[in-house]
Amino acid sequence: MPADRPRILIADPVAPEGVTILSRVGDVDVNTGLAPDALVAIIGQYDALVVRSETKVTRRVLEAATKLQVVGRAGVGVDNIDLDAATERGVIVVNAPEGNTIAAAEHTVALLMSMARHVPQADASMRAGEWRRKEFVGTELRGKLLGIVGLGKIGSAVARRAVGLEMHVLAHDPYVPEERARALGVELVSFDDLIARSDFVTVHPPLTASTKGMIGSAELRRMKPGVRLINVARGGIIDEAALAAAVADGTVAGAAIDVFSEEPPKENPLVGDPRILLTPHLGASTAEAQERVALDVADQIVDVLSGRPARYAVNAPMLLPEALKVLQPYLAVAEAVGAVATQLITGKLNTVEIEYFGEIAEHDVTPLRASVVSGLLKSAGAQRVNLVNVAGVIQQWFGSIDERLRTSHEVFLNLIQVRVKTSDAEVTVGGTFQHGLPHVVVLNGLDVDLVPVKGSFLLACDNEDRPGMIGKVGTLLGQNDINIRSMQVGRREARQRALMLIAVDECPTDELLAEVEAIDGIHNVRLVRL
Repeated sequence: MPADRPRILIADPVAPEGVTILSRVGDVDVNTGLAPDALVAIIGQYDALVVRSETKVTRRVLEAATKLQVVGRAGVGVDNIDLDAATERGVIVVNAPEGNTIAAAEHTVALLMSMARHVPQADASMRAGEWRRKEFVGTELRGKLLGIVGLGKIGSAVARRAVGLEMHVLAHDPYVPEERARALGVELVSFDDLIARSDFVTVHPPLTASTKGMIGSAELRRMKPGVRLINVARGGIIDEAALAAAVADGTVAGAAIDVFSEEPPKENPLVGDPRILLTPHLGASTAEAQERVALDVADQIVDVLSGRPARYAVNAPMLLPEALKVLQPYLAVAEAVGAVATQLITGKLNTVEIEYFGEIAEHDVTPLRASVVSGLLKSAGAQRVNLVNVAGVIQQWFGSIDERLRTSHEVFLNLIQVRVKTSDAEVTVGGTFQHGLPHVVVLNGLDVDLVPVKGSFLLACDNEDRPGMIGKVGTLLGQNDINIRSMQVGRREARQRALMLIAVDECPTDELLAEVEAIDGIHNVRLVRL
């Protein structure tokens, strides 16, 4: 087994199908139920972490995770992960926003119908040997007003099912256009209008500072007498103490709650009132949903560990599939030109400029920018750079980077060119993707063709263009048992200055580089690690 296989920690139970996918690319440890101190103690060994809602990925955990590249949340909500801390450290957080949509929507409808017809209370009564039909008279859903707060994927799925039950559906979501609501058969209204008119209210927004406690005592008082509430989203969106009090005094006829501010709930005011139906966070708990979210998260972790962007990166820009298809081959190109450029310069850095030519310039170039910056900082041993933290890294190391988008190039279909200016010199490196490989094709205005082979080295010799120069350098390398992989010369005019590029398999010593530079006609030599 290769020693450099990434290590992956699965800290919460996930479907075995996801574990199988991860095992193909890394060494997987399944270690669930870890206490916070225990997680902190071992997380530094791992490149990837998989959690559900139980494990808390705090700043303390992330600061101890020195190798961590990605956290995968097998589900939707990421409120158990410190996104700010992850972003600062360049850790990508991915989730599975579509895997449990149907499961959560169906559970919402199940609670809606169970609450309307007193199903759990009637079942408990029957098991107690009773026959109390008159006490469990329910209410029909047809013709009733269902208010949906949050019309995302799950809220929309609930809306479609409610319309099928012949309910009138109101929805509040400031980010949803009127046309989408109409397509769902939903009336888009203000939050105040929704809570005033609805017979049933179900909440489906993410838990944020603005949605926490968004339905409290004041909002409950403005609702219709006899309203019923459902929460299959996140605990804390509905104020639990206020809801318990409203049910107790009859303002609210009933509630169905699947999620809690503390899980499992301890001394929760909702527990104990028979008019409040409780389930233990079952919204995503179907066999099908568990398999889907595990597969979705596993696939994305494989992508991140392989250097590819993730489909659902929570703390990074979302890239369209068509953009990824175009940009993907050029990520290696971007990193290569950055790495070559930064190793050819000396002196104090002044400015960095990146130019994108061709079709790649028509898309969001953030992934390419991140790869260029990663290459520029590679020799400095700086922090990991990716879509997540590239803006902060640029601010920290460069202040700013100038970028220019060009619709075409006179020679290449697509080209990425980096220009670095220092107090001593200016270096320009351009690259493209050809024949399935990245190529460096421009170096300080000279046409070259270099394939940056990982683990090899490049000698860039600024020399006089005259007979014998190649032979002198080649002889010296041979005498020191340095194997030459390839060699080429770029020049503007015969018998003027030229750039000799020699790719070698072994790393020359400082003493050997000094000997090469001492050859008559060699102005300077730079070593580039590829």
